[in-house]
Amino acid sequence: MNNERRKQIEAINGRIAVLLSEAENIKTDVEAIRDDEQEYRDNMPESFGEGEKGEKADAAIAALEQVIEDLESLIDNDFSGQLDTAAE
Repeated sequence: MNNERRKQIEAINGRIAVLLSEAENIKTDVEAIRDDEQEYRDNMPESFGEGEKGEKADAAIAALEQVIEDLESLIDNDFSGQLDTAAE
């Protein structure tokens, strides 16, 4: 690998660091929304919890949990290690 491409990889690593930091912030925000929705669901009267409102809350919680899992996968990915290997 020549120096020019190494510098490009170094710049990409910096951009990825910014992206991952933002992904972590987004994950924290989504977790807070999920927690609020879960609290809403937990405190819902039984008659609502067994009906359409309960189903919608459950679906929202499940969707938010999937987003959190997907963000965690992104955050846990070893982009930097792979790029370092490429730059060798």
